[in-house]
Amino acid sequence: MSWFLLVVIGLAAGTVGSLMGLGGGIIVVPALLSLNGVLSILNDVTPQVAAGTSLLIMIFTGISSTVAYAKQKTIDFKSGAIFSIGIIPGAICGVIINRTVNTDDFLLYFGIFMLVVAFTFFVRKYLKPMKLRPKGFKRTVMDPSGNEFTYGYQPVFAIVLSFFVGIISSLFGVGGGALMVPIMIILFGFPAHFAVATSMFVILVSAFIGSISHMAAGHVNWLYALALVPGAWFGGQLGAAINRRISSDRLIFILRIFMVIIAIRLIIQGLNG
Repeated sequence: MSWFLLVVIGLAAGTVGSLMGLGGGIIVVPALLSLNGVLSILNDVTPQVAAGTSLLIMIFTGISSTVAYAKQKTIDFKSGAIFSIGIIPGAICGVIINRTVNTDDFLLYFGIFMLVVAFTFFVRKYLKPMKLRPKGFKRTVMDPSGNEFTYGYQPVFAIVLSFFVGIISSLFGVGGGALMVPIMIILFGFPAHFAVATSMFVILVSAFIGSISHMAAGHVNWLYALALVPGAWFGGQLGAAINRRISSDRLIFILRIFMVIIAIRLIIQGLNG
């Protein structure tokens, strides 16, 4: 029964992660740490093991989602490649920082991080995308609903931001999508569907680099991974299919409510020890 529960967690993580472009780490990491001591197979799970195992799972969610979104033609591969330039070194730095964090502090910081990200979605209507300089990257696209969007950014600034996203990605085991999606939507003006799809491609890169670093540090539990991977793979396909049928405004509404709930849960657990 315990192993079946891990399969279900993997499915939930893959579905939610792919649907919202978050990668699934916001489900896997809290679940592993919350069930520590509740399920016998999860005894003594540390933040390091939770983050490392989560990133490994997100490789499969990322592949599954990227394939599905590529068929929908909603991935901006050029932007994904630019963001990856900063995320790769950031992911390595995040693993190093992760080694120094204890469980209660990890949950508290993770919860605060999620709350801040959720807050940005509530005030996004009052924020305007950054103005482009002549050499900035700019693109006009049409979302699945037929609405036309023009978005863009300064590549150097995007790479610097991505570096810090990479640190958070490996530090918390979330793949970076929880921060990359708001950055793309709020600062760069991406339509929600393109932000989510491109985020999953970037998460694939950051999860691959971060998980290798965590493996080298011995932070991956392979038995947990074997139970989580099947659900994560099918969840990645399911989330992409659902995403295609939801409007941008509804997708953002679901995203911010979900983040607030998870954030409050993590903060309470972190404070209570």
